[in-house]
Amino acid sequence: MHAWLCENPVGVEALQWKELPTPQPKAGEVLVEIKAASLNFPDLLIVQNKYQMKPALPFVPGSEYAGVVAAVGEGVTQLKVGQPVACLSGTGGFGTHTIAPAALCMPLPPGFPFVDAAAFIMIYATSHHALVDRAQLKAGETVLVLGAAGGVGTAAIQIAKAVGAKVIAAASSAEKCALCKEIGADATIDYSQHAPGPALREAIKEATGGKGPDVIYDPVGGDFAEPAFRSIAWRGRYLVVGFAAGPIPSLPLNLALLKGASIVGVFWGDFARREPKANAAMMGELAQWYAQGKVKPVIDRTMPMAQLKEAYAHMGSRGVKGKLVMVN
Repeated sequence: MHAWLCENPVGVEALQWKELPTPQPKAGEVLVEIKAASLNFPDLLIVQNKYQMKPALPFVPGSEYAGVVAAVGEGVTQLKVGQPVACLSGTGGFGTHTIAPAALCMPLPPGFPFVDAAAFIMIYATSHHALVDRAQLKAGETVLVLGAAGGVGTAAIQIAKAVGAKVIAAASSAEKCALCKEIGADATIDYSQHAPGPALREAIKEATGGKGPDVIYDPVGGDFAEPAFRSIAWRGRYLVVGFAAGPIPSLPLNLALLKGASIVGVFWGDFARREPKANAAMMGELAQWYAQGKVKPVIDRTMPMAQLKEAYAHMGSRGVKGKLVMVN
């Protein structure tokens, strides 16, 4: 097998494409022949030693991938050789093969392409857990999605629409706003025309008829968080999803008091670990929604696995719309 090996987590430039012995699965594990692997923001942080999970060196990055089960370890009964699966295991995806815990493998129904499957679990599980479980989003409510043209943002638009909500999508260019409209957003806000502060607040006010959004989905953080939170509706729920902009914002807590609003943390990974039955039910519903055409990953582009460094550079340029997927 071949894989991109991180022996020194100082950045993407230190990754090396190496031939390695093909491992054999132990009890509870499967060997996956990787067909596609998506690039997620944590995949960049982890090779820079900036992510909360710090795997033992050396390691193969690539948190999310899809492929075919090539071998099964002792005690694995729910999967068989030749079965297509998707997996989010944190590492191992940027190669031709990897060992995955069988419990983390999602069997793929017929007609689920590997490229879509490799871009599915993280963004849809995060967004469903955020909007449906944590925010208890209801049909007829209004959702403001920040960073709406990215992976989790595009998933959030589709899930909110599947629930029956109105969606206002905020993104950083006219082109990205047009994409958001294409996948279901009812209205858009172009950051490049509405800087963080009063201009952004005025745009949100106009888009919601003065009421403010019932739910704010924020995977961005930074300078957008406070003006967005100041715009929230009475009894609104502010979802803290991530900090793609870099800085972790500090919100004045009196704003929560004045609006009767909730600041709600979203940590899908720990939800999946602590509440496996609820997570399995959620993933089952998402697979049904995919089959029904309610959700479908937005794929910015596919690139050969050998071009991983170029893919990282494209992601770092903030030019990605949806997800980047590497293919073998």
